Amino acid sequence: MTFEDAEQLTFAGLAPRKRRKRAPAEHHPAEHNPIAQVVLDVQALHLGQAFDYFIDEKDSEAAQPGVLVRVRFGGQRVSGVIWARTDSSETPRSSIRYIERVLSPDVLVPASMREDIGLIAQAYGGTRANILRFAVPPRVAKVEAEQRLAASFRRPVGGGASAGSPVAGVSDGAAQGYKRISANYADANVLQAGLTGNRFQSFVFDLLPGAQEWQRDMAWMVATALTAGKCAVVELPTMREVEDLLPALRNYGLTPFAPSPSGGWTGDVAVLNAETMPAADRYRTYLAVALGQVKVVVGTRAVMYAPVEGPALFAILEDAAYQNMDGMMPYPQARGVMRLRAKAHGGVFVAMANARTPQSQWENVGPDTVETPVSGFSTAIHPLGSPLKDATPWVRWLNRDELARLADPSIGARVPHTAVRVLSKALESGPVLLSIPQDGISETLSCAKCHRQARCAKCMGPLQLPADRRDATPRCRWCGAAAINWACPGCGHERMRVVRVGAAGTAAELAWLFRGVPVVLSSKTQGLVRDVACQPMIVIATPGFEPRVRPISTEQGAAGHEYRAVAILDAWTSLYALGVDARLDTLTAWMRAVSLCAPRSRGGQALILGETDPAIAQSLMVWDSRILAAKDMEERVETGMPPAVAAACVWGRRDAVMTLMQRIGALSGDWAVCGEMPGMLGPVPIAQPDTVDARELEATADRVKAVVRVPQGERAELAARLHREVARHVAAREPGELRFRIDPKDLI
Repeated sequence: MTFEDAEQLTFAGLAPRKRRKRAPAEHHPAEHNPIAQVVLDVQALHLGQAFDYFIDEKDSEAAQPGVLVRVRFGGQRVSGVIWARTDSSETPRSSIRYIERVLSPDVLVPASMREDIGLIAQAYGGTRANILRFAVPPRVAKVEAEQRLAASFRRPVGGGASAGSPVAGVSDGAAQGYKRISANYADANVLQAGLTGNRFQSFVFDLLPGAQEWQRDMAWMVATALTAGKCAVVELPTMREVEDLLPALRNYGLTPFAPSPSGGWTGDVAVLNAETMPAADRYRTYLAVALGQVKVVVGTRAVMYAPVEGPALFAILEDAAYQNMDGMMPYPQARGVMRLRAKAHGGVFVAMANARTPQSQWENVGPDTVETPVSGFSTAIHPLGSPLKDATPWVRWLNRDELARLADPSIGARVPHTAVRVLSKALESGPVLLSIPQDGISETLSCAKCHRQARCAKCMGPLQLPADRRDATPRCRWCGAAAINWACPGCGHERMRVVRVGAAGTAAELAWLFRGVPVVLSSKTQGLVRDVACQPMIVIATPGFEPRVRPISTEQGAAGHEYRAVAILDAWTSLYALGVDARLDTLTAWMRAVSLCAPRSRGGQALILGETDPAIAQSLMVWDSRILAAKDMEERVETGMPPAVAAACVWGRRDAVMTLMQRIGALSGDWAVCGEMPGMLGPVPIAQPDTVDARELEATADRVKAVVRVPQGERAELAARLHREVARHVAAREPGELRFRIDPKDLI
């Protein structure tokens, strides 16, 4: 046997199968607009453009702009969205592939949503693919059949409804709600005209205090927008606020989006949440909004991408909340996205909050307010004086000077005698809320005689016991100096006592003050308590974990939803908080807690216990956050901080960061100076990522962060330059980590 005739021997039944070569599938380009411009699910900045693909004639009807498709890209299959169809392409015909499959005939990304995504990506220096991964949830095929069935059973909520339909009830309720709004807020007629008008308007809404005030005001705005034929998108910090708002919307006759007895899902109000919502429910909600079956969408951060069409209301609650920023590139911020979309749709944007942010203050009174893609002039809606006085509890600041005036013998105590008397009186008729700044088992020290906080003689920092109790010498929390031969500067006493700041420690410390009174703890480590009965008890909660008050009888009325008194403990911690928004975050947390208190007409009292910034205390006592906002704005203009300027954080390996700064002109170019101040701050060293891998240590070595500042009018150019240079860094495979974020909440 010759070599050419040699044959590999095999056992019977184990011979390799002979594979037949498949003939290539025959494709025929679509007769009209055969080229699809597809945005692929590829997150690299240098691959952010749309890619051209042929559409087969058999898929021409289904392959419409906005549908989800599967294509070949770089040797692998990826998903994408058809952005547009054209009849020609600049790419050589021989290099264009065909779309392999149309995943769904439903238009998941409508025309206006595609335009919005492009604007958002441009405003924050990202790509359309970056925004698509946030906006469009993963597809769940079984949901699509349900939604098509639901379309035939959907109740109309638009204009032209007959009498007795849900819209008629919504219109009547909105008219009644306007009477209450106009009696409580100045320029309410301007807000109503904006909600019912046909042009873009932006509003800053300062809330009245009250356990259910923001829910009623937000529900009225939604109902008014619906009666004008508009959609409504409401973004809230957490799901707790979503649960609070739904009953208020139900009072207007708006039903939740839920399964229908006749099949499918129907309703007027849909909830959208990307964190805890099951994938099928999130896709079902998104699809219902995209198909126009639901006109009101409420939820957390993901709701800012709800695919609504036409003029709409875009409202956000507590726009300074840290939950409002996405955690992946390009880090879009909910306030900016909502305002941008409202302007693009010719709708209405409303930033509603207890504490007005410096951004809202800048948009309302300046100075030098300019239009940017995500900000511009806004009209303020502020409470009238008389209703504000009636709705606000009696707020007292029990600092050292006030306690001395009252001759309180327990000056320096965590809960002085004056506060104990007020809280004991309030406990006779209902629950009392004690708001503490943090949870855990942290400890601090105070004088055992006069209860003044023990501080370091060197730097005035608070003293604490070391973690290793074998060394019993107290040390300063700031400078680490040992407190040897310490004596209280107030009374000369030489002994200290431990003050526990956490929820569990607070409960133990206060148990002897209010003997026999039930104590409820609500915090991240102790667990969230959703609500408590309206009866005497002490509730200790951290910011964001305040339980709602539940009436125990219908006779209690509005008083059944209120705390009888609210006390802010450890106010001194606000003096040492870090971050540009530290004072704003403190005031926001305190106003949120005090808003749950009964008004002064029903005996409600709120106490600030300890030293704090006078601007924070004054803003809370008169319930006018414009005091702190104006002071913050003045200081930010002097120091060149946002929103007086536009800023971006850049972080990564030192050499990559400095090269980027040189390329965008922040070192020696046109942005080397911002006004009279340097255009670049830093760089400063930062810690390695928590998830760093051993293989990444070299790439993250010498990790730094820098801040670049430019005039607000050049914010769009800042986003464009950062995008271009980081894309160049990635495409050229230059070494080192390099990332950026525009409009960060905290610069350092």
